Amino acid sequence: MRPVALLTDFGTHDIYVGVMKGVMRGICPQSQFIDITHGVRPQSVRDGALALRNSFRYFAAGTIFLVVIDPGVGSTRRPIVVKGGGYWFVAPDNGVLSYALAQIGSYQAVLLENPRYRLNDISQTFHGRDIFAPAAAYLARGDIDFSAFGPTLPEIFTLPLPQLQVDEKQISGEITHIDHFGNLLTSVGVLRRIDDQRLLLEPLNGQPGRRILAEKATITLAGRTVQGIRRAYHECLRGELLAQIDSNGYLEIAINQGSAAHSLGVAVGDLVQLTISED
Repeated sequence: MRPVALLTDFGTHDIYVGVMKGVMRGICPQSQFIDITHGVRPQSVRDGALALRNSFRYFAAGTIFLVVIDPGVGSTRRPIVVKGGGYWFVAPDNGVLSYALAQIGSYQAVLLENPRYRLNDISQTFHGRDIFAPAAAYLARGDIDFSAFGPTLPEIFTLPLPQLQVDEKQISGEITHIDHFGNLLTSVGVLRRIDDQRLLLEPLNGQPGRRILAEKATITLAGRTVQGIRRAYHECLRGELLAQIDSNGYLEIAINQGSAAHSLGVAVGDLVQLTISED
């Protein structure tokens, strides 16, 4: 049985997530559900795309990702099913799959239009229940051929990548997400730690990878400067601002046991600059 991993902006106070699970259980009684998050910023397709990018690869092959961040529900935007990298994705064609599929590389997409794999009555405001959840449930059963959902799509809608400009000594990016703790996740990366002193900045924008001295890196944002890239919070005093590498390899600005977002007064999209000293 293929598990279904759900990622939405529905929150948990309303009935929407539970109703989708009820629909899926009605079609596939053995359905297994994993809630990635239902706390994506409302209507933020890019936030959903980033959340999926940072999470999908930790799931077992065969997982079905039901991704519903859908501000265009009821419009001409298309419902799609995509397979690639050993996974399945059911989502609106609004770019929410962009960053995950960019990492996967090769994939196939079909239009989800066969009425057999939808509910009979289609609401104009809740395609998560009426179109996407049924498709995910039929995929979970494992007895539906991919082509049965609808015609092949030669291309799907993609979002632009988060801001990232690479110069000889400076990388300019943006805050892409502010998490529950007030940590600032950025588009600057991917960074890998070689040892206590050195980092590897993986190739960006067609440029070769670079080695960086962690302690000599300088990060600037919101008129503040942070010196060095630490290993983790414990290397700083409580309340101290620090830069570190987040769990997905991107530069993160945080405060040890505090909120960097509140302290700096920043928002998603604000500029972050990393000045590097190469090893």
